[in-house]
Amino acid sequence: MKNYSRQREEIIKVVKESCDHKTAEEIYMIVKAKDPAVSRSTVYRNLGLLVENNIINKISMLVGPDRYDYIIKSHNHAICVKCGKVFDFDYDFDYEKIKQIVAHQTGIEISNKGIALEGICNSCRNK
Repeated sequence: MKNYSRQREEIIKVVKESCDHKTAEEIYMIVKAKDPAVSRSTVYRNLGLLVENNIINKISMLVGPDRYDYIIKSHNHAICVKCGKVFDFDYDFDYEKIKQIVAHQTGIEISNKGIALEGICNSCRNK
């Protein structure tokens, strides 16, 4: 992206500093609190540009709104099925073996190199 934008830099900062993979609306609310002049469409448009330019990663959720991640390299996620928060975790899976097994059993060709596991986070469990 060749054009500098103060608002885009603020969006990147919010995504980078959040460890719970915020939604577009959550990012908008944080940026709006710092810059009341920013519009929702500006934030959403810039999120799209940042994903398109591989500066941030969009995590497509099966249920609920998509979330955004600053880590571009392939990595794994644990997703809370109650609140929708997404957490990074490290584990060295044999992705090629998993891809072969899934392709053999389902016919689906895997396009990403991350594993997503679902469960209930500590906060939701303690409620």
